[in-house]
Amino acid sequence: MLSNQKLQNALNEIKEITKLDAAIFHTSGKLLAFTAEPEEEIAHMALEFSESMADRQAFRDYQFYKVIVEDETQYILLLHTVDENSFVLGQMAACQIRNLALSYAEQFDRNNFIQNILLGNMLKVDIYSKARKFHMEPKERVVFVIDTGKKSSELVMELVKNLSNMKSGDYVTSIEEHNVVLVKDLSAVPAEKREEEMQKSASLLVDTLHMEAMIKVRVGYGNAVSQIPDLAQSYQEARMALEVGRIFYEERDTVSYGRLGIGRLIYQLPMSLCEMFIKEVFGDEVPAILEDEEAMNTVNKFFENNLNISETARQLYVHRNTLVYRLERIEKAIGLEIRAFDEAMTFRIAIMVLAHMKKRGV
Repeated sequence: MLSNQKLQNALNEIKEITKLDAAIFHTSGKLLAFTAEPEEEIAHMALEFSESMADRQAFRDYQFYKVIVEDETQYILLLHTVDENSFVLGQMAACQIRNLALSYAEQFDRNNFIQNILLGNMLKVDIYSKARKFHMEPKERVVFVIDTGKKSSELVMELVKNLSNMKSGDYVTSIEEHNVVLVKDLSAVPAEKREEEMQKSASLLVDTLHMEAMIKVRVGYGNAVSQIPDLAQSYQEARMALEVGRIFYEERDTVSYGRLGIGRLIYQLPMSLCEMFIKEVFGDEVPAILEDEEAMNTVNKFFENNLNISETARQLYVHRNTLVYRLERIEKAIGLEIRAFDEAMTFRIAIMVLAHMKKRGV
């Protein structure tokens, strides 16, 4: 049902146009909104009228109208009349409330439909049948999941709606408390530019929400799909992208499922296999140097520069010999020669496996 605030706004507009006071009751007789509070006797009359067979009823200087939505009486509209023209104004006001309720019901129904698709709660035949009702055709789409952290998703949802092209076929909804979901239409984007466009859209969401709402968000997105039922797969991919990104790519604000690389593989490894691998690499005890922030920053920068000592030293603002000394100290502590490609790769994977185990509480 419509919120009391929406009903109040509608009544305020009706009074501004007609200069007549109005009120809206629930079919139970409860007063929901009003421009001038009616007497208790009037509220009792509204309850009796809702249970009657009539669509309109007059009582003293008041007219009662039933607001019927999809063959069911949802509200009782009360209008304070002054002359014969008031009857027509009352009918128009009741029509306005009914159209408002119908629009809300359709929007709510569409939102439920999108949510059920994403969660995989519908059969394919039902999806295509209902999609025709909402004029939703099969086309290239992708799902973005926006993680708001501990912030409320309501403000984020409104901003995402403003950024999206709802008329062209974008949909915005919320399934979890701190997540907002954007289903974006990609049909106008050439196939070769699709990945680039998805990355641009994700970055735009992050930047705009940070600038306009001062909310730091992370965005994960799945692969583009062409069939409506496959949106559930894209949604699950976007969620996995966020989860894997939290473990292995903390520095990234946007994470693509298609670019998770080895992180996706490690994420799906059983803990027993992870423990076995770590024992093979480090033995019975994980080196304490892995908790040394300076040492790990040095290693990460070294890996970012493809094991190039000169470039890493330049970016760390240290002498080349100083960097070599640091690396030798780290190699001695971990028992691996990370200046050699094979052992550097082994160490990099081991660090990611340890992050995965830590996230799982192992």
